[in-house]
Formats: sequence, C-alpha cells, structure tokens
Amino acid sequence: MSSYRIALNFEDGVTRIIECGAKEKVLDAAFRQRINLPMDCSDGVCGTCKCRAESGRYDLGDDYIEEALNEDEAAEGMVLTCQMVPQSDCVVAVPVPSSACKTGTARFAGKVADITTFGEAAFTLTLETGADAPAFLPGQYVNIGVPGSDQHRSYSFSSASGDARMSFLIKNVPGGLMSGWLASAQAGTTLEMTGPLGSFYLRPVTRPLLMLAGGTGLAPFLSMLEELARQAQGLAQPVHLIYGVTRDQDLVLVEQLEQYAQRLPGFSFTTCVADPATTHPRQGYVTQHMPAAVLHDGNVDVYLCGPPPMVEAVQKHFQANGIVPASFHYEKFVTSQPAAVAVAA
Repeated sequence: MSSYRIALNFEDGVTRIIECGAKEKVLDAAFRQRINLPMDCSDGVCGTCKCRAESGRYDLGDDYIEEALNEDEAAEGMVLTCQMVPQSDCVVAVPVPSSACKTGTARFAGKVADITTFGEAAFTLTLETGADAPAFLPGQYVNIGVPGSDQHRSYSFSSASGDARMSFLIKNVPGGLMSGWLASAQAGTTLEMTGPLGSFYLRPVTRPLLMLAGGTGLAPFLSMLEELARQAQGLAQPVHLIYGVTRDQDLVLVEQLEQYAQRLPGFSFTTCVADPATTHPRQGYVTQHMPAAVLHDGNVDVYLCGPPPMVEAVQKHFQANGIVPASFHYEKFVTSQPAAVAVAA
C-alpha cells in the first residue's frame, strides 16, 4: 500500500483523517495537509509531539531519545508523531484542541437523495455527497444545518465511511425543527454539514463485542456493522446487539440487522420493547434481556448509544451485578425540543 489513513482525534471531539505515505512520518503528513500538530524539534528530542496511538501498526525507529519517549510510555501506546511511520491505518489521540493545530471541523454539503419514513417513529435521510466529504470513524456524527433556520441538529452516520451516499436514522419528533422539515423535504435540496465529531467510535476488535442500542441510537451501530461486514474475513470475535425501543412502532430496520446476521459471521441480535402492552415476544428493557453469555465474564467491549435514562440504567445494572467490561464506550443523545419551544428558549 502506498499510503494509510490516519485518524487524528483532538481533545475537543474533532476528528480529521489524513493520508500518510507508507514511508512518511505522521507529523510531516499532517503538516502537508495543513494540520499543525504540536512540535518543536521534530527530531525525537523534545517530546512536544507526543500523542497516543489508539489503534494500528507503526514503526518509531530508534532515532529518538529516552527523555522524549521512554520504554514504558512506548509500551502503553504513546508515540512521537515526528518519528511515527505507519504500517497500517491508525487512530491517534492528540492531546490538544483542534484549534491549537490550526484546523477544525470540516464543512461540506450533501444533496437529499432519499427520505424514508417509518410511520410516526423515524426517518432515514440519505444524502449524495461530493468528493469533499470527509472520512469518518464508524460511530461518529455530524451537525446538519436545518434549512430555513440558523440552527443545526446532530446525527450519527448509519452508513459506512467512504460511500458516495451518507445516511442517518432520525427520530420523528412531533413539532421538531428537523422532523418538520423532513416531512416535506424535496429531493436535490442541499444540506450543509460540519464534522465528523465524537469520541464514540469502533475500536479494533480484539475481544467479543456487546452493542446496546436505544431507539434511533441504532444508527451508529449500523455504521459499525457495515464496517465489520466489509472486513468479515478478518473478524474472529462474536458480536451481539441488543436493540431496545419504547413502542412496537419504534422498532425499525430490523430487516437490515437480519441481513447483517447473514453477512457477518458471529453476529447475532435481540430486540425488545419496553411498553407493557407490546405484542413483541420480548417485553422489557435491554438490561432484562442481557444473558451472561453475551458478557463473557467481563472479557467484552461494550458500546452503548441511547437516551440518558438508558445509559444510566445500564451503568447501574453493571454496578449492581458486579459487571466490569474490559472497555465501556457510551454516547447519550437528547431528543431535540419541538421547534416552537426551541425558538422560545
């Protein structure tokens, strides 16, 4: 491979993905693409460019001194970007805000290609994007400007990075600003976006995965599953998704999950509905449909996306039952207020 993708995750949540040559140092590649990562000497002496490699393979060579990066730091994944030469795609956490590196969220546009309505529950918004659309990590989100207003709404990608079309699963909020616009939106309308953003994204899969989705919190998992399905030959770990909703009609895109169960070896999923009057075979919350088998005695990476009450309920369930996952990544989302209320505020 002549180049690799390096995702630079800044501490303010901004992600910029750059191309780095197979023999190029990350610091040089970032500078070439107008991102000024922290640096001073650029010779492996001062340690100013120290970051953390969260995933990927790379070579640091032996041209830096112990004072800049000691053995313990290197063993923990710390790197000097002035010496780091990637040997695969990598994710690097940069311990400063993006503004300090003279960069920020990318601004780009997409045209409405399709809007699918799921009754009163949700919409799927699909956008055609041009060559300027940035790459993102599966699980991240963008801010989408609402036409006819000066406001934006944040939505997780439900599609894979690099596709010509981006998709988003959006909750139908009665009286909501974006929901109201989507109800009568026209194909070809241009939407302005900024991003990608967020620290909720899929890490390298080295142990079993448990995904917990609440309502339209399913969106980032669809992006993650698509990424995993495309690399399925190299995936040796089981993946289980528990998808919980409030009402029967909120259970959408189940057929897409069934397709992933066919495409992705080791993937399984469970659905449940909280409404006591449900006709669904599994009534209750995700914590009530979480068998010990999917927790793997704690040797599991847990990803959770849902409303704050769900996130708090899962955290309390883990604490009450002494469940300590190997890693626990979560994202809370808050449903937007109806447009009239938002304007009044």
